[in-house]
Amino acid sequence: MTKRFTAVGVLLLGALLFTFLLVMPRGALASEKQPGPGKTEEITRGAVTGQTQAKGYDHPNQYMHVKPVQIADNMEPVIQHPEQDQAAREKLAALEKRFGQKPNILIFITDDVGWLDPGFNGGGEAVGNPTPNMDRLAHDGLILTSAYSTPSCTPTRATIHTGQNPLHHGLLRPPMYGEPGGLDGAVTLPAILQKLGYVTQGVGKWHMGENEGSLPQNVGYDDYYGFLGVSDMYTEWRDIYFNPEVALSPARFQMMEKLGFDHNNVHCVKGKKGVEKVYEINLTTIPNLDQDWCKYSEKFIKKMAGGKKPWFLYHATRACHFDNYPNHEFAGKSPARTVYSDGMVEADDILGRLVKALEETGQLENTLIFFTSDNGPEGEVPPHGRSPFRGFKGSSWEGGVRVPTFVYWQGMIKPRRCDGLFDLADLFNTCASLAGAPGAAVTKYLPKDRYVDGIDQASFWVADNGQANRRSRIYTLNQFFSGVRIDEFKALMAVELEKAIFPRGFQAGFSGEVVTQTGGVLMVNLYTDPQEDVNSGIRHIPMMVPLGAEATRYQEVLKKYPPQVKVGFGN
Repeated sequence: MTKRFTAVGVLLLGALLFTFLLVMPRGALASEKQPGPGKTEEITRGAVTGQTQAKGYDHPNQYMHVKPVQIADNMEPVIQHPEQDQAAREKLAALEKRFGQKPNILIFITDDVGWLDPGFNGGGEAVGNPTPNMDRLAHDGLILTSAYSTPSCTPTRATIHTGQNPLHHGLLRPPMYGEPGGLDGAVTLPAILQKLGYVTQGVGKWHMGENEGSLPQNVGYDDYYGFLGVSDMYTEWRDIYFNPEVALSPARFQMMEKLGFDHNNVHCVKGKKGVEKVYEINLTTIPNLDQDWCKYSEKFIKKMAGGKKPWFLYHATRACHFDNYPNHEFAGKSPARTVYSDGMVEADDILGRLVKALEETGQLENTLIFFTSDNGPEGEVPPHGRSPFRGFKGSSWEGGVRVPTFVYWQGMIKPRRCDGLFDLADLFNTCASLAGAPGAAVTKYLPKDRYVDGIDQASFWVADNGQANRRSRIYTLNQFFSGVRIDEFKALMAVELEKAIFPRGFQAGFSGEVVTQTGGVLMVNLYTDPQEDVNSGIRHIPMMVPLGAEATRYQEVLKKYPPQVKVGFGN
């Protein structure tokens, strides 16, 4: 623990320097203009550049100066907006009265899609993969420009399901080829929703453990249809172009066939042990997976129409994770004609089909739709996604963790774009809130030693012009507490150096070296420096001080609720 958080103490050096500047005699700055003999001068702003009449401005969703409220000992503190909360509650109550039940919830999560890939963030047609369905919903909903995943897929999926960041849920990286470790024993979002009267359905990529205790039906799902691992795990060793050293070696190929992971698309049902193996995933069947999954979700949506219970649908696409094998209908359909962009076009079409099913069955107005990606673009195996920020999947640079995100709810969410902070851990709290367990009420479903990193953001979404309820964003990188953001400022404590090991090739998230201590007062301004390549920590110490205090606060959280490792590095 001490080694892991040594860098946090470095941030506090800024506090000492800031105090020194405060007590330094007036005029110690060589450039400060001094009044002449017998003259007085009152300068409140601009001591270096001269007096100014500028009044300045405060902006929404900037909370550096605001003290958040601790609503429960085992939960992150929140920025409270009483009037906003009241307005949101009134809208939700009116909708529930109209439909006679809580809202349906659809989470649509893509794989390895970058912030700049969809059209609503500036990509789409401009990068060769039009996304008209995503764009239409996004522009009619709330586009979250500062929404955050974890650096890779399994940690993010576990974060959504537990409301915890990887340091707390313990899935620090994806388990591969049957490695042990998963959600076993965790109280999940769908499990809580079941207790609140919801029907829970999962479709698509799971990748949160294959052991019996981690299977979907044992952690909250009434039904699950999809695969248990990750796309490349089923195909890369079969492909003579990508891995000839395996595909063209009968003995090695047989070794892969016998590895202890499930090679199939499976069906899981609550109350039934194990899985039903539907069909093997191979180079013949994989192009049809997303289409098969789409039909399953469409069928579920139509089945639930007119039902007496609200429902939760978690739909996780296979695209756009490498190796991409687009369905034959979509191969070459993107103007870019890459397998990645074809996958984007297919994912967009699938989202459109699910929305159409909601419209045709009269469920759209009472269904919240949340769209996101599990991490930033993968950068080692081209073709891959795009981001305007530094870094790729596998890193805690913005490119690795800031993901394209919007939330749509017809008639309930006012169309707008907002840079308020949102962590995918917040889905846990926010969905529970919409289902009837707002704020600290969700803790009654959790063990007392469980820390919740998520925040209830329901009022942020639903209230007209709502503001974020999250003050800070904690970054993790593998087993490290790597950074903290408040407003536009981000302090760096553990970073990845992309070129530290390999001088050639694709130097992305999983090829870099993790440095546990940054060795200085390091901070970036994400508005002026989205590439995170200029240190502003020394020049802007007044912003570094509260960032350091926030890092210290979360260090204390980790002492009281220690990190755990279920799937990690070297374990």
